[in-house]
Amino acid sequence: MQSASQKIKNVQPIRRLDHIDKMKKSLLKYCSYRDYMMFSIGINIGLRIGDLLQLRVRDILEGTHIVIVEQKTEKIKRFLVNPQLRKEVRKYVRKMNLKNEQYLFPSRKGDGPITRVQAYRVLNKAADMADIPDVGTHTLRKTFGYLHYQKFKDIALLQQILNHSNPKDTMIYIGLTQDLMDETLMDFYF
Repeated sequence: MQSASQKIKNVQPIRRLDHIDKMKKSLLKYCSYRDYMMFSIGINIGLRIGDLLQLRVRDILEGTHIVIVEQKTEKIKRFLVNPQLRKEVRKYVRKMNLKNEQYLFPSRKGDGPITRVQAYRVLNKAADMADIPDVGTHTLRKTFGYLHYQKFKDIALLQQILNHSNPKDTMIYIGLTQDLMDETLMDFYF
């Protein structure tokens, strides 16, 4: 049996768009709209789960950027909320009847947000139902990184967005190093 820290190290980005769609459908069917939005925002912004869960409605709907002090680095970071995501968040906030000062992902038990443990359970349940392996809370950030790199092919920019100290760490983080090695070896036979 793997410990929690071993599982965290083994979580992977979700690399396939059809798997992202399966995950979203699973979250809506087996979990909740709140959990679906946590996943959607997480893979589109790339915040660490601790920072994501602390967001309040006003943090994402007021202004063009989310501005936070990252829990891990204690650095101020700005994350753009693009128009498509902002539209989805507005729809979610209306449907859930959330107020500006409320947490974006409220717990059903008390006044705070859901916990990291609850977020982990939700994501794992949805992943199990969708038959997607190696999913945890860090999968959201890794998926963002992987998809951003696939779209823009700029590891230096992604390194800055993720606040990593060097490009090699970023490549390993999103599983790109292994993907590239596997790709080069796929047809390598003499």
